[in-house]
Amino acid sequence: MTSSTELLPNYLGGQWHSGTGTGTALLDPVTGAQLVRVDATGLDLAAGFAFAREQGGAALRALTYQQRGALLAAVLKVLQANRDAYYEIATANSGTVKNDSAVDIDGGLFTLGVYAKMGETLGARHFLLDGEPARLGKDPLFQSQHIQSPTRGLALFINAFNFPAWGLWEKAAPALLSGVPVIIKPATATAWLTQRMVKDVVDAGILPAGALSVICGSSAGLLDQLQAFDVLSFTGSAETAAVIRSHPAVTQKSVRVNIEADSLNSALLLPGEAAVSEAFDLLAKEVAREMTVKSGQKCTAIRRVFVPETLYTAAAQAISARLAKTTVGNPRNEAVRMGALVNRTQFDAVCEGLDHLKAQAEVLHDGAHHALVDAPADACCLGPTLLGTCSAAGSDAADRVHDTEVFGPVATLIPYRDLAHALQLVRRGQGSLVCSVYGSDAAALAHAATELADSHGRVHIVSPDVAALHTGHGNVMPQSLHGGPGRAGGGEELGGLRALNFYHRRSALQASAAVLAQLAAPAINTSTSSPAEAARTGTTPVAA
Repeated sequence: MTSSTELLPNYLGGQWHSGTGTGTALLDPVTGAQLVRVDATGLDLAAGFAFAREQGGAALRALTYQQRGALLAAVLKVLQANRDAYYEIATANSGTVKNDSAVDIDGGLFTLGVYAKMGETLGARHFLLDGEPARLGKDPLFQSQHIQSPTRGLALFINAFNFPAWGLWEKAAPALLSGVPVIIKPATATAWLTQRMVKDVVDAGILPAGALSVICGSSAGLLDQLQAFDVLSFTGSAETAAVIRSHPAVTQKSVRVNIEADSLNSALLLPGEAAVSEAFDLLAKEVAREMTVKSGQKCTAIRRVFVPETLYTAAAQAISARLAKTTVGNPRNEAVRMGALVNRTQFDAVCEGLDHLKAQAEVLHDGAHHALVDAPADACCLGPTLLGTCSAAGSDAADRVHDTEVFGPVATLIPYRDLAHALQLVRRGQGSLVCSVYGSDAAALAHAATELADSHGRVHIVSPDVAALHTGHGNVMPQSLHGGPGRAGGGEELGGLRALNFYHRRSALQASAAVLAQLAAPAINTSTSSPAEAARTGTTPVAA
């Protein structure tokens, strides 16, 4: 483990730089011990951004998608070799138990591996065809073909505290595969894991200089460095997102922005189920799991649970019984199943949010009754709390549960009268990342899912036949879209190759059919250099 006095350096402009300030201490949320410090004071941001844009971008674009995919595969091997160290950091800095750390660390590595393999499918090309050629007149000789080319800018990522590993690689993998250099600004509270992963990759010498940079500490001045062809991805609060959208880089230079913000995700049990049905049990199981994984600190966690009014009491009992078995405390203790909130600020925010919701909801399971295991009384640990709105009428009146996201182990059980009422209540979330729907009637499930699709980035449908197969309400798979409309930010990430769209610029090429046919001709890689060597030497594969 790293010394508690160490100041973590930043990597920018192809070099390591320590901040010139005293820095911010990162703490163990259970013991309160100081771990490391981070600081970005004194960095030459303009020079560092220019280096990434000009040096890193040029080197990456010189490679084909196939070669860039091979670089991602090499990065993955380095990260896998250092996996144990990442788990130690996550336990100390994020306060997560091993299974929760895996959601972040192994989830990030899995996503990176998926995009490495996608590079193989894209072959030895430097641009992507977009659709088929279109005739522009009666004579087919002159046509239009859309293509997508990597943007000649950089990608700035401003990330949230809850996924320092996955949040890095789910963005960086498609960006690097696209040929776009990355500057990552992790959330200060958990920046250690992100910085360590970047350091391991840099030390391995896999990527060209300027392809991957990390800045730990304050984000002051970062947006001022953005230019017209750069892109910006932000994960965090809606308030900060609003500030970003109003920045001159966005309003005047048209910097492309992707936002993932607040999300009141839902779980819906369809009408017609009984308290003894398998669908009912699957809902109770998933709600309890989503409330406790990473102490509820997931953008995709279930916040509102909708059940028929006749099943409200049974659902409250079933979910509470599962929550009661959750041991809370020091993640180093093998008996503990749920660790800490990330820091005291987050702990206080969750407690404040709980009090806000309690004004309109009853407490069905009180997390304060969970005794902490192997943790001091002032640890940032809080047991899971289930609230409820009592009746269908109460569900309509309790506006706070539809407007306020408490980012912790908290969910609210909400009864509804009929399906139309349920759909109306779900939509009061004003756009979410994900909604899961539970039932046993395939037609009813399909109908509810399509009704909810317009207000959710993902609809996760769980029926008894996929009980052992479904990937989980809150698990973000790289093959599926991640993002959501409205309150959730209006952004889109992942979704397989769709993730590359954000890092490309679409253009229409109008030309002779013979010229356009050359675009679709098989690309031949005549370079014998490895991807890393090609990036260093400037060797450019030739596309026939």
